[in-house]
Amino acid sequence: MTGTSVRDQLMRTTPSVAMVASVVQIAAGWLMWRKVERMHWVSAGLIVLFGGMTLILHNPLFIMWKPTILNWLFALVFLGSAFIGKKPLVQRMMEHIIQVPGAIWHRVNWAWVAFFVLSGVANILVAYQFSEEFWVNFKLFGLMGMTFVFMILQGLYLGLYAERPAEVDAQTGPQDGDERP
Repeated sequence: MTGTSVRDQLMRTTPSVAMVASVVQIAAGWLMWRKVERMHWVSAGLIVLFGGMTLILHNPLFIMWKPTILNWLFALVFLGSAFIGKKPLVQRMMEHIIQVPGAIWHRVNWAWVAFFVLSGVANILVAYQFSEEFWVNFKLFGLMGMTFVFMILQGLYLGLYAERPAEVDAQTGPQDGDERP
């Protein structure tokens, strides 16, 4: 590829690889489980949309917006679950693993809303204020690191309020498969 810079080559290659990988992920999910998670559809759609715009318009900012849009969509979903349905989304996803009082589930759900909003803001600030190379490293290590730390803190917080198995049994009674004398 004579006459093209490494930046131009990466701008063409990276969105293309991401778009192909997202399609392969959906195809693999369908072939293996005959089901594709809604999150995978949304993420793939955003990758194809913003990756395609990056390729067509030769502007990497479009692909840089994808994590922000995805995080803000997640924030909206968690926010909506606070008002729609009987349980917040985080409770629906985790109550089979851990039991905590309802108020704690609501606090954790709101924490996820804030986390996703802040992650989206951080991503777009880095995209506009720093080099592409810095943004790539931030997206890979910074956002992943932020998520990891947030999840650890969430686990510690939930652990403070986790109900002991005897407490849960006393509230719910014996479950199918429980061996009782």
